[in-house]
Amino acid sequence: MGDSSGSVSIDVERIYFGGKEHPVRTRYGSVSVSVYGDEDKPALITYPDVALNYMSCFQGLFFCPEAASLLLHNFCIYHITPQGHELGAAPIPSNEPELSVDKLADQVADVLDFFGLGSVMCLGVTAGAYVLTLFATKYRERVLGLMLVSPLCKAPSWSEWLYNKVLLNLLYYCGTSGLVNECLLQRYFSSEVRGSGQEPESEIVQACRSLLDQRQGVNVCRFLKAINERHDLTEALKKLQCRTLIFVGENSQFHADAVHMTTKLDRRYCALVEVQACGSLVTEEQPHAMLIPMEYFLMGYGLYRPSPLDSSPRSTLNPFCISPELLSPESMGVKLKPIKTRTSLNV
Repeated sequence: MGDSSGSVSIDVERIYFGGKEHPVRTRYGSVSVSVYGDEDKPALITYPDVALNYMSCFQGLFFCPEAASLLLHNFCIYHITPQGHELGAAPIPSNEPELSVDKLADQVADVLDFFGLGSVMCLGVTAGAYVLTLFATKYRERVLGLMLVSPLCKAPSWSEWLYNKVLLNLLYYCGTSGLVNECLLQRYFSSEVRGSGQEPESEIVQACRSLLDQRQGVNVCRFLKAINERHDLTEALKKLQCRTLIFVGENSQFHADAVHMTTKLDRRYCALVEVQACGSLVTEEQPHAMLIPMEYFLMGYGLYRPSPLDSSPRSTLNPFCISPELLSPESMGVKLKPIKTRTSLNV
């Protein structure tokens, strides 16, 4: 499998399924980290949304050949899976201490220490985007850039808080099945791919539903409860200096949060890409819409998709070692206002 633009061919399936899973003990319990690629390359940390793991949250993006050639060529990928969200995970014991969002962010720092990583690039989706943004505000020197998909940044509204409380009760008593799964699928996907009475649901929704059926309800409860008790990051965002690329689906439940976040970040370092006819989980529903913005964003760090003339895939990933012109907003290839990318639903 390779990209279609004359770049070096990358066997995405071989690389993506050839990773190694590491149990990492942190200050607040163990997490699973799956590592893909050459560990001498710069690090890209990923963090999924509630009830998902890296396979159900990022597989669509990494199976998009052009995106895979860009990311796997330039980075070693470290997929962090929240505790109890691994495939085949057993229920977390009831006497295990609950985690706050601050402890989840501290776990990310512990993962970096475990692998001996310094400054990293981050890619997170919704709840995972919140955790990585919080991590960036607490450990600014350890984050070079953020790529966020339908991110959360404010404390939950009363309606969201109440909705999640009902969902937490359903998860606790019923597990991930029936109504709970429908609520989660509405969180992730637009109505176009969820289907209706006349239209069947898409394959990506069917695959996600199958994975949710295997999830332990009590484990999902822990992550969702932490996210439902999150605090507002608005003031902290104003001090964040790393460059940030935000994607949000036009039909995402968290569209307003993404727009709000963009207005609070330094406009010199932030851009928003709105993907039309898409829900929150852009990485699965329309991953191809992420390619061009990511490519221009990473150019600011001197990172490119491979070409036949490339002699080495390694890069220092240090934006302060590149020319000043590449640090300008224009170098990201996007203007500092919402950009709509329209893609055909038949693709």
